[in-house]
Amino acid sequence: MSAPGPHRPAGARLALGALVLGLVALVWLVGRAAPGDAGQGGTIAAVGFLLLVGMAAAQVTEPLGVPHLTAFLLAGIAVGPHGLGLVDHHAVEALQAVNALALALIALAGGAELRLAGILAGWRGLAWATLTQNALGLLGVGAVFLAARPLIPFAAGLAWPALLGAALLWGAVAVTRSPSALLGVVAQTRSRGPVTSFSLNFVMTSDVVVVIVLAVATTLARPLLEPGATVSLSAFGHLGHELLGSVAVGTTLGLGLALYLWAVGRHVLLVLVALGLVFTHLFAWLSFEWLLVFIVAGFVVENLTSQGGKLLHEIERTGEVVYVIFFATAGAHLDLGLVATLWPAALVLAGARAALTFAGGRLASRLAGDPPVLARWGFAALVPQAGLALGIAAQVSAQFPQLGPAFGALVLAVVAVNELAGPVLLKVALDRAGETGAAADAGPAAGAAVAGEATP
Repeated sequence: MSAPGPHRPAGARLALGALVLGLVALVWLVGRAAPGDAGQGGTIAAVGFLLLVGMAAAQVTEPLGVPHLTAFLLAGIAVGPHGLGLVDHHAVEALQAVNALALALIALAGGAELRLAGILAGWRGLAWATLTQNALGLLGVGAVFLAARPLIPFAAGLAWPALLGAALLWGAVAVTRSPSALLGVVAQTRSRGPVTSFSLNFVMTSDVVVVIVLAVATTLARPLLEPGATVSLSAFGHLGHELLGSVAVGTTLGLGLALYLWAVGRHVLLVLVALGLVFTHLFAWLSFEWLLVFIVAGFVVENLTSQGGKLLHEIERTGEVVYVIFFATAGAHLDLGLVATLWPAALVLAGARAALTFAGGRLASRLAGDPPVLARWGFAALVPQAGLALGIAAQVSAQFPQLGPAFGALVLAVVAVNELAGPVLLKVALDRAGETGAAADAGPAAGAAVAGEATP
């Protein structure tokens, strides 16, 4: 989406960091002197505070090579209710509407980044990657879940049929990706090249695959978790409504946006904000996958009309604001105490998922005949996870109460690991592939040279 800001001298970065630390100390002292719920004003203040702290953290840590998204997450953790408590639980919950708006804009931009010509040109690699990654995620990570049973508190008391059902559902969670993390790192690094193109195509189209995988896993797991239940095909009817309806609504929204951009073309960002605030709730109420709706809308504007460049330009005007809001709020949500209690299982499951993702990438690239740089680094964008995994965990907990809140807690712990480590891995991969910043600006020849050095 947006390019990084101008280079700042080290002294300016240190001064900014000191200023923000002083502000944090002041807010902490005021909060201790006058505790209480600040209401709506407190929520607005929380948005501004997270923006300021997140932006400052990104600027201070940038010379260390830390991705901005990781800095935003760490800032949210630090000032959130499980850190210093400068942003309380009420404010974090109240920010969900703003968070949904940010994710809607990210999804819209992600759809607009997809090029039909690029998807068709790389369909072979994309098809093999989709097959291998989802098979290894669903079955391989599920098998690791079974093997890690002694480390998982709620799994120890499950009978084997129920344990198999829980492992199947865990595999469905494992195949989720994070479009927001990918787009955030691509925006910061201004990356271009085969790894970036593959990552965008795979991650943006994976939302459709995840919905299908979840429906299959839920249908097969129900008889295992609920004695007496049978395999019901009603879930696939709901799946058809959700997928086809989401694509149809997204297409209509995309054509409407293109018409507005062509006929009016003014106050576009204000219109996008209004659409994001209203339609995320409306589509959820209508049982549509609203993230998919916005991805399809962006794709339609880019590929079926001539207004794609104008749409991306308007979204880019937000700069990194949408990423700061989304990831700083996500960081504030992370319960460090919970992660600490589940860290052995979380590390095993997150590590196994990353290893199987790497293996799936290698296998898919070999089958598709991908270039070496893609075989080596194409897996990296598939490691981060964020809100989609947590949303699926909430659905699983609601449909299978016998798993209890412990299932969602373990998902949160694993997502915390992937959310913190994933963007770092992705940035390293894009750097080593020679697709970021100066290497990309130097042209295809320079990028290919760097990529050649990075390959075995």
